[in-house]
Amino acid sequence: MPSDLPKSDPMHFDDVVKGRRSIRGYKPDPVPRDLIEEVLALAMRAPSSMNTQPYNFTVLTGEPLDRIRAGNTEKMLAGVPESREFRSGTGFEGAHRERQIGVAKQLFGAMGIERDDKARRQDWVMRGFRQFDAPVCIIITFDRTLEGWDDPIFDCGAVTTMLVNAAWSRGLGAVINSQGIMQSPVVREHAGIPDDQVIMKAVALGWPDDNFPANAVVSERKDVAEASRFLGFAE
Repeated sequence: MPSDLPKSDPMHFDDVVKGRRSIRGYKPDPVPRDLIEEVLALAMRAPSSMNTQPYNFTVLTGEPLDRIRAGNTEKMLAGVPESREFRSGTGFEGAHRERQIGVAKQLFGAMGIERDDKARRQDWVMRGFRQFDAPVCIIITFDRTLEGWDDPIFDCGAVTTMLVNAAWSRGLGAVINSQGIMQSPVVREHAGIPDDQVIMKAVALGWPDDNFPANAVVSERKDVAEASRFLGFAE
């Protein structure tokens, strides 16, 4: 870790995984570039299909990020249809929808946003398009030559999971964010994403604001028994 950054004992792996949560409120303090590079170097230890490592990162702060925030907000408020570059379905149903609603209730409850408070609900949605006002945004892309394969998408998920955990281990907060790339032409223009890359996801990154109520929310997880089947094991 660079000498001008506070040093701390390394976090135990279990503490990182169990302690990490999605951060949606940030301090305005800048994040040093060398610390972000350190986090990315850890993230890139993630496995990838046949070591193809299809992912790339565009790291934004300052004016370029502000232009993306403004462009996203303007187009979404104007009702411009979303233009994300990855495939998405028509909406969640059943247990998946219940989990989506469940975490929304947790977040709105923490923020004190009432069900009929349309203004605050709208403001909450727009935070996502503004990258949650984080000082840094990392755009994850993958090589277009691999478009149509499922492996690169899986690999982007793996490296992004490693990224948010590595950030947490260094005291940084993050949230994986699809809203911030819903207007992909805006992102592509102001981030200078070349045509040979497919925009996959965004990650908002920065120092967590401990006074932001939603940051205390820990989303519920189904248990191992519900998610897993074991065959051939002795009882």
